[in-house]
Amino acid sequence: MRRQQPQISEDKILEASWEILGEEGIEKFSMRRLADRLGIQAPSLYWYFKSKQDIFQRLANQISKIIVDEFHSEGDWKEQLAEFAVTVRAVLRRHPCSTQLMMQTLPHEPDIIRFTNRMLQCVESTPLEQEQKLQAILTFVNYVFYFVLDDYEHQRNVTAISKAQGEHPSEEMIRLLDSMNETDAGLFRVMYKSGMFELMGTDGAFEFGIKLIISGIEQVIKEQKK
Repeated sequence: MRRQQPQISEDKILEASWEILGEEGIEKFSMRRLADRLGIQAPSLYWYFKSKQDIFQRLANQISKIIVDEFHSEGDWKEQLAEFAVTVRAVLRRHPCSTQLMMQTLPHEPDIIRFTNRMLQCVESTPLEQEQKLQAILTFVNYVFYFVLDDYEHQRNVTAISKAQGEHPSEEMIRLLDSMNETDAGLFRVMYKSGMFELMGTDGAFEFGIKLIISGIEQVIKEQKK
């Protein structure tokens, strides 16, 4: 009896892609791994997607759609930007490697365009020049992306080091700091030992960064009114 080939579709391919990203990270993602997960030969994937990058584009488009659909704010431009940041961060944290996908793809998908357009709408009411509005939202979204990515990579590094060395990396860090003199490490050592660096990746740290960006935009607006 002839063996029946597994039924695949674009949706199944994308679903399997998310699974691989969640289990192995974006670095180990490949068309061969994806084909193995689906139980097919790699060339079969090319009937649906031209390349790995093409799949990444579609996944980023999915993330963009979720963000736009979940974002709801009727406040002023400051409230809209702050709420948009919260929404973007929440969605990115739910989907593995989604930050990398958003940063590694071009805005050549309809929902990625909707995502960018919605951010621009947040600052449309401000008296900023058009190029300033674009720069403002690029600065804003890059902050959110890198905040989420930094937290993701930090957790991965802590897990990897703990597994390899059998101890939390903070113990090694304390030994290193204690071996350094006051001039080179004094302020850093005080802040580290007092737990300040544990605030990295927290809601409070995220919200403070958003306030800084919004305050900066406000300052530019005030200067232009003089």
